[in-house]
Amino acid sequence: MVFECNIDARGKAYRLKLGIMGVTVGLVFAAAFHLAGIEFQGVLWIIPMAIIGGGVFSIFEAWTGWCAVRALGFRTPL
Repeated sequence: MVFECNIDARGKAYRLKLGIMGVTVGLVFAAAFHLAGIEFQGVLWIIPMAIIGGGVFSIFEAWTGWCAVRALGFRTPL
């Protein structure tokens, strides 16, 4: 699968900022869950892992210049 660049510099910057925020918020949630004593095997750990995963994917989109939503044919404002 080839990732064609389908976003401009503004879109890349926005996705990078969004990804960094997502990873940061996910890590804060993970730290809060750890300090609260919530066990790692619990279902609640899906929340910070999903937020971190989404942030990492957004950083990947910024790095490659490829947007998954645009690749599906939807027009995004940035």
